[in-house]
Amino acid sequence: MTVSRIWVYAEATDGNVATTTLELLAKANELADTVECVTAAGADVATELGAHGATKVYTVGGTDGKLVGPTVAGAIAAAVEGGNAPDAIFIATSYGGRDVAGRLSVKLDAPVITNVVDIAERDGALVGTEPVFGGTTDVVTGFTGDKVGIFLVRPKSFVPAEDPSGAAAATEEIAPGDLGNTNAATVTNRFVEEKSGPSLDDAAIVVSGGRGLGEQDKYQLIEDLAKALGAAPGASRAIVDAGWVPYSYQVGQTGKVVKPTVYIAAGISGATQHLVGMKGSKNIIAINKDDAAPIFSVADLGIVGDVHKVLPALLEALQNR
Repeated sequence: MTVSRIWVYAEATDGNVATTTLELLAKANELADTVECVTAAGADVATELGAHGATKVYTVGGTDGKLVGPTVAGAIAAAVEGGNAPDAIFIATSYGGRDVAGRLSVKLDAPVITNVVDIAERDGALVGTEPVFGGTTDVVTGFTGDKVGIFLVRPKSFVPAEDPSGAAAATEEIAPGDLGNTNAATVTNRFVEEKSGPSLDDAAIVVSGGRGLGEQDKYQLIEDLAKALGAAPGASRAIVDAGWVPYSYQVGQTGKVVKPTVYIAAGISGATQHLVGMKGSKNIIAINKDDAAPIFSVADLGIVGDVHKVLPALLEALQNR
């Protein structure tokens, strides 16, 4: 391998490493001889990160009551400028990840390749694949300078290791140096969205509704079918923009990228923006009364019919099983 060392920014909540971090670790281990992590989650996550291939975890302290981004970006920049520089840094496209990537880009005066869906080695360097023009075309982008390559990667681009068997990673604390006013903000409260059932990001089955439902009250059909299947409800951008459901339900290029075993699209025409967020699903079932709807181009099973008739029939069939 010509890529010797990759760092992964590891995110975790309540001691549980984010799935997106495990995805990045899987890809990093395909590309580099050595994979290490940087995290503000503490040394407790070193065992899980080590199992997924990280040989060392650099911990960053001092983030309690503060925004994580300034401290993590400051610590990584200090390490890089101090001579401890990897060949590349992989960061997930999350709220926190984008914050770290943006701040790190400024501190290192280094560009970021964003919206990455694949990373490969080419001529001794790493390049990222990005969808453009609404996901209709992919472009491959690389770095021309000698700065550390920063890749901001979309969720679900890679698959975590199924049977991680690595040893617990060694840990080392790194300091951020003087952060100045960038670390002045204080976190006074956090909002945790109430939810029931599986998470849209990780659900094995997703049932999404679109403008074809006709009106906001009809979204209850999606909720009912999702509940019957043990699935997560989703939505197209059109009904999110219309205020029918929260943004957290949105599947698509500007929403969440999902790759469930089964994806059911009800009343969704299949605009490119939506297809980008779900076309990687293993089995796609489309329900639409327009037999020319673009959603059928990616569907494994298409039902040409009125969602107001098809969904109640599906619910009845499930209830009678």
